[in-house]
Amino acid sequence: MSRYENYSRVAQHYDASRRAVGVEIIAGCLAQGAPLAEQHLLDAGCGTGNYAQALLAHVGRVSAVDLNARMLARARAKCGATGRIDFHQSAIDALPFADATFDGVMVNQVLHHLDLDASAGYPAYRRVFAEFARVLKPGGALVINTCSRMQLRRGFWYYRLIPEAASAMRARHAPLKILRRLLDEAGLDWQSRIAPLDALMQGDAYFNPRGPLDESWRNGDSIWSTVSAPALAAACAQITALDRRNKLRAYMQKQDTPRRHIGQLSFLYTRRRA
Repeated sequence: MSRYENYSRVAQHYDASRRAVGVEIIAGCLAQGAPLAEQHLLDAGCGTGNYAQALLAHVGRVSAVDLNARMLARARAKCGATGRIDFHQSAIDALPFADATFDGVMVNQVLHHLDLDASAGYPAYRRVFAEFARVLKPGGALVINTCSRMQLRRGFWYYRLIPEAASAMRARHAPLKILRRLLDEAGLDWQSRIAPLDALMQGDAYFNPRGPLDESWRNGDSIWSTVSAPALAAACAQITALDRRNKLRAYMQKQDTPRRHIGQLSFLYTRRRA
């Protein structure tokens, strides 16, 4: 379904600098429906299970789906055998569940891994949203964790070091107004967009100005899988040169200033039309 990056390789290092951020936002959106402790939640594109593990503390049951076997293996190991979570290897546009199974669906930083294909009318997005609407109960919540193009342009201090990859990353994200229209067409009614200013995709590791020099740190943001070897070498050389002149931290702080006003993440909250 996606040729975006080598998920089996990334699975080994993904958790080194990646956190489940915005869990309280997802839980808050879900809580506007049935009592949380009674809800069955789908984690679509669960990766290594960070969000599944975090939400399991709030809801009654979680079904976690991912296409990559190694990602799922990491998720299983992390979440343990609680009896309240099950795992399924599947694409998210052909879910192995009956209609109206779930009280809620969450999809965290997954949409940009799909083929955008805007000229054809976003067919992958249409299939995925239709599947989410199908497996949701009437009135059930869908929460999408994604980034706006403005957040991608100004919300990550190190993107200035890799301008070609950053431009390509923005192109992989449909504008939020397009997402809103496609969700509506799938029968998912818009509730709100929440953009927390203090939510950092990599947690405190984001503020490590030497982070991009470390492969395990880079695995915390999938953009690095799209950076060419020459571009990565140039970025590392720029970091090293700034560091030698004792200007690296000041560079990071300057580039990070816009993020404090726009945030990095957008949570799109919708509900299946009754």
